[in-house]
Amino acid sequence: MEPQLAVKGGKPVRTKTFPSWPRSTEGMKEQLIHTLENEAWGIGSSVVEKFEKGFAEFHDSKYAISTNSGTAAIWIALKAAGVKTGDEVIIPAYTFVATASAVLMANAIPVFVDIDVETLNIDPEAIEGAITDKTKVIMPVHIAGNPADIFKIKKIANEHNLKMIEDAAQAHGAEWNGKKVGAFGLGGIFSFQSSKNMTAGEGGVIISNDEEFINICFSYQNAGRVKGGKWYQHEHLGGNFRLSAFPAALLLAQIETLEIDMRIRDKNASFLDKAIEEIEGLSIIHSYPETTRVSHHLYIFRYHKEYFNGVLRKEFIQALNAEGIPVYVGYVPLYREKLFITNTQEYPWLQNRNYSDLFLPVTEKITNEEVIWLKQNCLLGSEEDTMDIVKAIQKVTNHFMNN
Repeated sequence: MEPQLAVKGGKPVRTKTFPSWPRSTEGMKEQLIHTLENEAWGIGSSVVEKFEKGFAEFHDSKYAISTNSGTAAIWIALKAAGVKTGDEVIIPAYTFVATASAVLMANAIPVFVDIDVETLNIDPEAIEGAITDKTKVIMPVHIAGNPADIFKIKKIANEHNLKMIEDAAQAHGAEWNGKKVGAFGLGGIFSFQSSKNMTAGEGGVIISNDEEFINICFSYQNAGRVKGGKWYQHEHLGGNFRLSAFPAALLLAQIETLEIDMRIRDKNASFLDKAIEEIEGLSIIHSYPETTRVSHHLYIFRYHKEYFNGVLRKEFIQALNAEGIPVYVGYVPLYREKLFITNTQEYPWLQNRNYSDLFLPVTEKITNEEVIWLKQNCLLGSEEDTMDIVKAIQKVTNHFMNN
């Protein structure tokens, strides 16, 4: 006899919680105490310098400059790339709002394009059709830590004399052809907000192999000061977007533990992939052939209601939640956010830009009907924890398929 769903009064598959996040480690505590007692807490802190150097080395780049948020990192990178009022920045419509809001903050125009249904990353073919004489930057997002098609996008950027900046906010440790993402173009940004695979509660970083670019980033990050210049020499409209020593100390400790966490996520995500691929009506998110590692900031799979007697995704998610699996839907099409119902008095450079007319079919389909998210901390559990996820999915899909 088929077990009754928990949402209908049956016994749930799981009642335990998944590993908590963020979490503290002894290494973090030691770094914080050392910083508190022995280091400068702000400007001139050697802890910040050590973190920047260590993060750059870990991510196969020459330079890194830390910031107080990932949003600030995007804004700084765009300004350092030369983005000015009225310039266009091409981005995917399936991403966190900061990817686009930072473009607005740079007085530039977000140009939303559709995504590849198999990877959920920006579609290179859609980029080609969006380029105009105002385009300045292409900014792919490595969604959920799954690398975008870097080679194709960089080729397009080079052919049109555009700059590529990677939004790698979710992609700590992700790899493309054996090299970590972030510095394939002019530069890339990462976030350390509390949900991220490396976190200090808040924070960000920009990495690059271009010394001139990173020096301009320094100026925008640090009140317009000039690298190697006088203390009161200011050449850009920068602000105080610096990272202080205490979040840097937390992050410095995590450079050493990130690889351990990644191996656990890799193993559990692979187990889930194999199990979900065997369930008719569900599909996994794929990677490009050149992707050699995914960071699994999120575990995302797709739900196809036509296999389940038309049961809507909302009901499927409610049933899984009741079984003890904390899944949810994630982003909406970014251009549907109220922010982009534009007020030309506030954003005069968006005059004649009507985002309400935009309809990107793949983005609409996957956000409105298909994708289901599981947070990265759910991949840090034991084999038993991961098996509970599979059991719950099997229980719910069996019920909806047969009723």
